[in-house]
Amino acid sequence: MDHITVADALTAFEPWLEPTAAELDAIDAEMPLLTAEADLLDAYVTVMDRPATELDVRRIRRARRRVLAARRDLANRTAGIELPEVGA
Repeated sequence: MDHITVADALTAFEPWLEPTAAELDAIDAEMPLLTAEADLLDAYVTVMDRPATELDVRRIRRARRRVLAARRDLANRTAGIELPEVGA
């Protein structure tokens, strides 16, 4: 059986346990992908208990494209390569 001591409880909130600036930057860089994935999940949840309408299908398709674009952008940024967008 594990026991939590007062010392454990106090050190749980030590400043050195906070995320570093580099970790926060990494989270910030991934935020567009996280948001796109959350939107895709929301689109899937919407049609879980009913048949998908044409609008639902379009919403899912757009959300998938946003996820793929966010993954591409993140991969290009992390590789240090900035490619121009197609059609821009």
